[in-house]
Amino acid sequence: MLKAMSDEAAISQSVHLLRHGQVENPRNILYGRQPGWKLSERGHEMAKAVAAWSKELSLGAIHASPLERAQQTAAPIAAQHGLVIKTDENLIEAENIFEGKPFDVSGAIKRPATWRHLWNPWRPSWGEPYKVQVSRMSKAVNDARLAADGKDALLVSHQLPIWIMRSSIEGRSFLHDPRKRQCTLASVTSIHFDESGKVLGLTYSEPAAHLLPDNKK
Repeated sequence: MLKAMSDEAAISQSVHLLRHGQVENPRNILYGRQPGWKLSERGHEMAKAVAAWSKELSLGAIHASPLERAQQTAAPIAAQHGLVIKTDENLIEAENIFEGKPFDVSGAIKRPATWRHLWNPWRPSWGEPYKVQVSRMSKAVNDARLAADGKDALLVSHQLPIWIMRSSIEGRSFLHDPRKRQCTLASVTSIHFDESGKVLGLTYSEPAAHLLPDNKK
């Protein structure tokens, strides 16, 4: 449970934000919005695990980021429910100035050459403003909720946009340690609504937890 819900019986509809599965990335490249980054074999297994988990859902819409890893993650879920994937640019990964380079948070902090990009972690200064991410993710959630016509919707996106959307709903600061985001590979952050469209709360689950590499949990 992420945010207490006043009455579970009042839940009318849910929008499930799914992070894509594992990508083959041995050099630890921050791939960002670059094309060509696809799911690894384990990533495909993660997508299948989420599809199996989703059998209990009544889905009316499946939307996905245009990036290959998101489209591939959505594919078995769409097949499970007989739905066509709608591509939504608002679900895309956040822009990042370090895109295409080997990157880790600890290393970046220690390298003076990167400091000019790290001066404002509240905005952040190294990439797409958090407020812009919230705005586009909110639109994606609302569009999918309406498209689902009373049923649930599932959206495949990326870790940072999902985390920032969650932080906005929970009323928490956008300032955070990226290593401590509760948004593992193929995890689901579910936003629950009442009949009027008001957010009742959120829940978090890891349908593919058994497939997570130890260092990605």
